[in-house]
Amino acid sequence: MKKIISTVLVFVLGITTEMVKADFTFGEPVNLGPTVNSPRYDYNPIITSDGLELYFQSSRPGGYGHFDIYVSTRVSTEDDWGEPMNLGPNVNRSGAEYMPRLSPDGLKLYFDANRSGGQGRWDAWVAKRATKDSDWGPAENFGPPVNTSAGDGTVWITNDGLELYFSSARPSGNYPSPIYVSTRATTEDDWGDPVKLGPPVEGPDADFVASVSVDGLALFIMEDELHGRYRDGGFGGGDIWITTRVNRSSPWRAPMNLGPIINTSSYDSGGFVSPDGSTFYFDSRRPDSYGGSDLYEAPIIPIVDFNGDRIVDADDMCIMVDHWGTDYSLCDIGPMPWGDGVVDVQDLIVLAEHLFEELPGRPIQP
Repeated sequence: MKKIISTVLVFVLGITTEMVKADFTFGEPVNLGPTVNSPRYDYNPIITSDGLELYFQSSRPGGYGHFDIYVSTRVSTEDDWGEPMNLGPNVNRSGAEYMPRLSPDGLKLYFDANRSGGQGRWDAWVAKRATKDSDWGPAENFGPPVNTSAGDGTVWITNDGLELYFSSARPSGNYPSPIYVSTRATTEDDWGDPVKLGPPVEGPDADFVASVSVDGLALFIMEDELHGRYRDGGFGGGDIWITTRVNRSSPWRAPMNLGPIINTSSYDSGGFVSPDGSTFYFDSRRPDSYGGSDLYEAPIIPIVDFNGDRIVDADDMCIMVDHWGTDYSLCDIGPMPWGDGVVDVQDLIVLAEHLFEELPGRPIQP
């Protein structure tokens, strides 16, 4: 067996490449526990690139308004999350602060707020800090091209700083509020005019940007529960969806529901993948929550049992070799779970990590 695998490895490493998309599933979601979650509503978890800070919004007592933004920290990724701290009056005000998002370097915090000094009912704001050990400075209005008088927010800037995704009710201020994207050639340039993503991404009602993966190839979308006009194929009172693309210049595909492990008949929202692609963070009102809504995490599991015999072995390795350099979604499993548009050594590395394991689970279908 070892000789076969060694021979396959040598063969595979010498071959060239092309494009694709992968299957994956989730492990059982785990509630982040009573230290992080409160008896009230806790939403929209994201973590910093080092995995040591967890930001979210909460309506727990002791804040400055209806919803505030909090942070929980830990010494290492092996430790439990500590007691959440309110970010204070430079970020939180007497209104409501929603949808925290961070720049890749962790020095800019984007969020939504309905406060004075904005341009509409809801605006995107940004607070900055000099270092990760510094306090957040006073929040500033994000300004155009995102904010208008219609109501705008859920800003997410891709890791390379060249694409800006957000939701907007422009031009009328009425629902639905679809997703827009603005681009720029370099990080020194101004943002270009926003373009609505439109079909096949656009849903029947308001869509909010939950996050964009670090590789820029997966966009997570959450539904608005206000009007209850959800996408077909959901599981209940608002679901989380994913749309992917082959590469950064390709169009986004039709969104797929994340399935019944993540989505329930309760309201499920948020949606953030850890930078290493191993963990999915979200919020849910499922029955085991401590209050109105809690924060959860679930492992992301690539489907590497290609032939369905419940063992990852040389047979699966050979299937990958047979499809090397082809448009075959099942074998594109790295470096992120949805693949990178090419069946290559990145996929081989992931497969090798799971050799001789049994990997049950139902894949998210392409």
